[in-house]
Amino acid sequence: MHTGKIKKVVRERGFGFISDTDGRELFFHQSGLVDAQFDSLKEEQKVEFEIENSPKGPRAVSISIAKE
Repeated sequence: MHTGKIKKVVRERGFGFISDTDGRELFFHQSGLVDAQFDSLKEEQKVEFEIENSPKGPRAVSISIAKE
C-alpha cells in the first residue's frame, strides 16, 4: 500500500492526480476509488492506494482516504 496526497481533481472529467511520498505524480480515475466519493475529494487530502501499470503508464487504483 502506498500513501500520498491528492494533487489535483478534474471533476468535470472524472479524474485527477496524486503525489506519492516518493515525489511521483500518478493519474487516477474516479472508478479507482474505494470507500471514498469522488465529489468529496479535496486537494492535499491524504490517501492510500495501490499502483498498477496501464498502457499509458503507472496509475493509482484502490484509493481510499488515509486514516489519520
